[in-house]
Amino acid sequence: MPTLSIGQFDIVYNSFSFAIAAMGAAFVFFILSRHTVAAEYQRVLLVGALIVGIAGYHYVRIFNSWSEAYVLSGGVYVATGVPFNEAYRYVDWLLTVPLLLVELIAVLSLSPQRRSSITLRLVIASALMIVLGFPGEVTLAIGPRLFWGAMSTIPFLYILYVLWRELGAMLTNESEQVRVLVRNLRLLLLASWGVYPIAYLLPLLNIDPALSLVGRQVGYSLADVVAKPAYGLLIYAIARVKTQLDQVEQFKAVPAEVAVRGAANRIGLPRLSVRGARCRRPAR
Repeated sequence: MPTLSIGQFDIVYNSFSFAIAAMGAAFVFFILSRHTVAAEYQRVLLVGALIVGIAGYHYVRIFNSWSEAYVLSGGVYVATGVPFNEAYRYVDWLLTVPLLLVELIAVLSLSPQRRSSITLRLVIASALMIVLGFPGEVTLAIGPRLFWGAMSTIPFLYILYVLWRELGAMLTNESEQVRVLVRNLRLLLLASWGVYPIAYLLPLLNIDPALSLVGRQVGYSLADVVAKPAYGLLIYAIARVKTQLDQVEQFKAVPAEVAVRGAANRIGLPRLSVRGARCRRPAR
């Protein structure tokens, strides 16, 4: 572990703290907001809460491991000899990245056969992406790091292919609003996932080891905040739009007389009936 300045140590320390706060806030939001969407989408928000809950737990462990790995001595932070446990991050990704893809597929209007097929393939590909990347993460040797990085890129590219080509062709049953949100969601996912390979390759560049370590940890943390809480908020937006559109369709399907009575009851108007009414002549 390289020696760090106070500023370098603090920026990593604070990025972990920020990630913990973001995951915790998102967890509370998803739990409290699940009743604002239709029953069929409430499980999607629970999956979102599970994702940020798992990530929040692992960031607490990462935060503690970072604090134990360094001690302030002579105006700089030096390694204590306690190793910084990078495995917490990969365990988190192994659990949460497949769930992120499950969350997306679950909120869309797909047939059961298509949903099962695409979900299975995406889960397997995402798990392979994480597992194949870990051996390269724990070594600084150029050859093995490049090899495992390249192997991890194969399932990553397959996931992008499925999300853009296959899933794009399956969105014909969705409204224009939902299609726009899904487009934004895929771009957000691409932007956040694009940070990971950059951070992964930093140790191979001819830069100061301290800067490499700091850049990698801060990059991973910010990417996780975008890929989990921010991603989950877009999933929530899709669920809200679909709920509102479903309510409009249900209202259109209700007979006009029933709709008027329901509206009258809600605003407290007296119930009127024209059945059996008799017309009386005014008294002279």
